[in-house]
Amino acid sequence: MGLPCPAFDLSDMSARVFQDQLGRKLSLEHIPQRIVSVVPSQTELLFDLDLEHKIIGRTKFCIHPAAKVQKCQVVGGTKNLHLDRIRALQPDLIVANKEENNQSQIEALAKEFRVWISDIQSLSDAKDMIYQLAELTDRLAAGEAILKEIRKKSGKWQQTRDSLPVLRVAYLIWQQPLMVAAGDTFIHHLLEVAGFKNVFENLKRYPEVSIHDLSVQSPDFIFLSSEPYPFREKHLNFFRKEFPQSKVILVNGECFSWYGSRLLYSFDYFAGLRKAIDFS
Repeated sequence: MGLPCPAFDLSDMSARVFQDQLGRKLSLEHIPQRIVSVVPSQTELLFDLDLEHKIIGRTKFCIHPAAKVQKCQVVGGTKNLHLDRIRALQPDLIVANKEENNQSQIEALAKEFRVWISDIQSLSDAKDMIYQLAELTDRLAAGEAILKEIRKKSGKWQQTRDSLPVLRVAYLIWQQPLMVAAGDTFIHHLLEVAGFKNVFENLKRYPEVSIHDLSVQSPDFIFLSSEPYPFREKHLNFFRKEFPQSKVILVNGECFSWYGSRLLYSFDYFAGLRKAIDFS
C-alpha cells in the first residue's frame, strides 16, 4: 500500500511521531481519545488494552468482546467501509490492516485522519503490532502483560510441538470457488507453529484450487476454517466423500488467523487440536 499521510504541523515539539508497520509516520499531539478500528483482531486487542471508552467505531465483523463491541458504531465491513459514517465520528485515530482493508478506502481516509496500518505475516509481526498499538494508545503496561503471556504460552507449546510429527494439511477458507491459505500468509505461519506442513505453501496468498488439485496433493488433513467462509458440520460429509484418503476437520479460524490478543488462546487450541488428531 502506497498510502499518503496527512500533513501535520510538526512545529509543536510536544507532538510524538510514530511509525506504522508500512513505515508510514504519523504525529500525535495527544493520546488518542476517539478510535475507529476496522480490523476484528485489532479491535479485540484494543478492548483488551482497556480502551473500551475510547473505541467509537468498528466493523460488523468485529465481534469480540461481544458485550462491549455492541456499544460501538458499525462502520461497514472490512472491505466495504462506510466512509461517511467514519467521517461523522471524527476519529483521532483509525486502526487498519494492509491485507484486510480496501486500499483505496484507506487511502481516502488517510488524507483526512491519522491512520495506523499493520502488516502481519508472522508471530513476530503480531507481537510488534501489539507493542506498537499499546505504545500509541498509552497502554504499554497492559500491552507488555499480554505479550508476556503470549510468549509464555508459545514457549510451552513449542516444547510440546517439537516432539510431534509434522502433518500435511490443506487449509480451506472458502467454498465455490474453493480457496486455500497459501504460503505467504499469517495462517500459513501459524500452521507451521502448530506443527503442520501446508501442502499449498508454494502458492501465493489465497488462491482458488480445484477438487483435482486437492486430490493431487493428497493431504493428511483438510481443515475447514470457521471463517471467512462459515464451514459447518453439514460441509464435512461432502469433503469426506470427495477425499476419503484425508481426514477432514472443522477448525477455529480465529485461532489460526487473528493476530491480536486472540493469540492468548491459540496455543492452547493447537495443543488440544494436536492431541485430538494424534490420538484419533
